[in-house]
Amino acid sequence: MSIATRRVFEVRGWHVLAAMLLFFGAVIAVNVAFAVIAVRSFPGEDVRRSYLQGLRYNDAIEARRTQAALGWRAEAQLVPSDAGAMLQVRVLDRGGVPLSNVSVTGVLQRSTDARFDRALAFTPAGDGRFVAALGDIAPGRWRLRARADGENGRARDFEAELTWSPSR
Repeated sequence: MSIATRRVFEVRGWHVLAAMLLFFGAVIAVNVAFAVIAVRSFPGEDVRRSYLQGLRYNDAIEARRTQAALGWRAEAQLVPSDAGAMLQVRVLDRGGVPLSNVSVTGVLQRSTDARFDRALAFTPAGDGRFVAALGDIAPGRWRLRARADGENGRARDFEAELTWSPSR
């Protein structure tokens, strides 16, 4: 009669090493994948040359004070049109009188994806109103960053958060 020897599994050092390498390799692979997805979806910079803008921040504060002393204000809204959407801006002076002798420039930005950002071409529509045709735009939140330039170097930068719902 022969006695069968049974081999009992023993955890050896190389088993522990392989398990630890597999575990940490999986954790590192998942972290790298998440980091790549995060950078592709939002690169982290909202404005170009943000470091240089930070160095000149005191100049920006002074320019805002000068603009605020001017007393201009702007009202913006997205309105439906035959071709999709239209952006309407109205520029008023301190007393609420519409300003017609200004030019308006700006950009419409999608906060979630810079690929949807677009430069705007405003045309005067009378009574201090300026309009820009947008065509079809995606529903949701948009940010308007614009500037009204007047005579003698007077200008006013303004921003507005807008929501577009095509069913309006």
